[in-house]
Amino acid sequence: MSSHSKSSLEAGLAALKQEDYRTAKIILEDVAARDSDIHRSLQAQVALVVAYSKDGEIQMAIAVCESLTQSNNSQIKEWAEKSLKKLRKKYPQQQLYSTGFVAFESSEAELDRVEQVEELISCSTPPPPPPSFSSSQAIKELPVETQTEAESDQKIAVEQVAHKEPNIHWRLGKRAKVWQPLPKINFLPLRLLGIGTFIALFWVARGLIQLAMKFINDILVALPFLEPLQFLYKNPTLFLLGIFTILTAVSPWLIDWLLCRFYAKKPLSRETLNTYSRESVRVLQRYCQPRGWKLPQLGILPIVAPIAFTFGHLPRTARIVVSQGLLEQLADDEIAAIVACQLGQIARIDCAVMPVMLLVTIPVYQLYQWICQQADNISNRIGRTIIGIIGNGVYGIWLLLTGTGLWLSQKRIYQNDRIGAEVTGNPNGLIRALLKSAIGIANNIANSEQTPWQLETLNLLIPVGYKQSLSLGSIAANTTFESLLMWDCLNPYRQWFLINNSHPLMGERLRELCKIAEYWHVEPELYLESQQSLKLKPESFLLQISPFLGILFGAASALLFRLAWYAAFAVHLINLKWIYDDWKFVTGFMLIGFSLGSLIRINSLFVDIKPENVQTSESLPELFTNPATLPIDSTAVEFSGKLLGRRGSRNYLGQDLILQVGLNLVKLHHVSWLGQSLNAQDFIGRRVCVTGWLRRGATPWLDIQTLKTQSGKMVNSPHPIWSTILTVATFAWGAYIILTS
Repeated sequence: MSSHSKSSLEAGLAALKQEDYRTAKIILEDVAARDSDIHRSLQAQVALVVAYSKDGEIQMAIAVCESLTQSNNSQIKEWAEKSLKKLRKKYPQQQLYSTGFVAFESSEAELDRVEQVEELISCSTPPPPPPSFSSSQAIKELPVETQTEAESDQKIAVEQVAHKEPNIHWRLGKRAKVWQPLPKINFLPLRLLGIGTFIALFWVARGLIQLAMKFINDILVALPFLEPLQFLYKNPTLFLLGIFTILTAVSPWLIDWLLCRFYAKKPLSRETLNTYSRESVRVLQRYCQPRGWKLPQLGILPIVAPIAFTFGHLPRTARIVVSQGLLEQLADDEIAAIVACQLGQIARIDCAVMPVMLLVTIPVYQLYQWICQQADNISNRIGRTIIGIIGNGVYGIWLLLTGTGLWLSQKRIYQNDRIGAEVTGNPNGLIRALLKSAIGIANNIANSEQTPWQLETLNLLIPVGYKQSLSLGSIAANTTFESLLMWDCLNPYRQWFLINNSHPLMGERLRELCKIAEYWHVEPELYLESQQSLKLKPESFLLQISPFLGILFGAASALLFRLAWYAAFAVHLINLKWIYDDWKFVTGFMLIGFSLGSLIRINSLFVDIKPENVQTSESLPELFTNPATLPIDSTAVEFSGKLLGRRGSRNYLGQDLILQVGLNLVKLHHVSWLGQSLNAQDFIGRRVCVTGWLRRGATPWLDIQTLKTQSGKMVNSPHPIWSTILTVATFAWGAYIILTS
């Protein structure tokens, strides 16, 4: 008897007792069909009768009971005969076929029934359920072979996620049975932010188009026998405003087309959703019907990572899209909590702005992929490099356009979480859903050995960002969630490191949900620190932001300099009127201030890496759980693991470099020398040894110093040298502006 089959049966019984009947059926069916031990097979079949009857599949329960009446085990045979008699009496065949609906028994009767089953099957071998085993972990032990109805016509196989089987203890916090409404939300700031995001996206797109128009005409002017195109000299503002207006009006249908064309989106029927989460269907109806809304259209993406998002500018045009991974990896109530979060976005301005963001950015990202694919097909190295650089330049444009939506993406998520908890009365279910989503995304990246492009392009809309999932979802096996989230909750300077993040800190999100649970007198899923932030000395933070303080110092110095020379001119001491007539010199002072601040920071940012101060992979969980660290607190490390990321020219900027250290994923930052023959992406898929500086911010990362393969090949990443070059160049530029202004 294998320990795997034993743990599977125990997990099935645990899921049955927790009333997670869908999970129980999946596990117990597998044990009943595959286990070579006849006693365990019979035990699984007995439990299946209860699971089927509780989940409304009475005919299946009757069929299994009829099979058990032929058993040689007298106790099981007697139990099966009694159960079969009760089922046939309570559910006559004509009722089963006419309605198809089975009312649930009282929870007290259900508990008695489960306890009877446990007592019956304990006669053979008592299987005490492990205290830290959750229903979702039980699913992880089995191969995923089911398909949704929407996918069956094209036979889209559901990819099996190679789970790490972490020993994660889920408290399985309860939900509120009766809950009072939360204080009303003031949506005005979110509306203003949505309008501001739309304007920012428009002006960035306008600036890029104007730059492209000027660039084309400059080339035409420089070439012989060619004339510039006159229409490229015109102001594109009105034309672009018309384009954005049209995109906003037709965004639901265009997004539908894009998702079908590039993401293989399929319709998701309510019947199919009901097989995964009955509560989700009830939530949809309970939320929409009182408001007089049509139920939003549902779609499903064949993506392993658990994601969901909503788009549409009006209730009647709203669409909710979920991934296959979300349905497979989350429990019934957790799926419902995510669906409730999506419902809360409908008819909000951000739900109309974000689709426009997708319509602008997805084509740019597809262009980046296409150009890089063409570059990889070129045999000539110089040509491949030039085309690859162009492709990565397009990726930079995608980053710039996407950056306009970062702030809106952060702020809207807090509102989504709040509404999701209030609609379901289940903040603990939402907490588990978000954490399991992070684990699922990390697993997906590890199995794909790169960041799937679907996750990157949809990142602004999904509940959990793929970057924050790397460390949170992968290191959860080695420590508790509470310790991993301490930095998010306690570090007093944490908000300063969210500027370039698409999602808020997970710790702060979950702490708010825990507060809602306590507000409803429900024990929270996590015990996150609620006390005030840590008291840290400000010196480290001031050193961290010294380049930006240098800019302020430079501007202040320029103003004092101007006032001094103005005073000297006023008393006829010296005539330097150009100083205060030409404000360009202020820019020069600011650049010099930035360079001086960067110079002050360099030594602390890149400490010497010596054998006596190097940390190894064994200390990785501890390094990530220290709430008092900042990125400036450089930790010298030497990690060995597998290098993951995109191959070829799609990774010229090192945008997707990840080190898999055991089961843990660490984001890598790499800069290279121009024109060097070896680059980090050349070793993707191979085991490497990386030395560098581990930094703890909103998203932990590792700045590479050296990357060495097992065969002895080495790539240097000259972060300190490039920082010094940038410092000197900035100082020289500022001095030039001052001298020539």
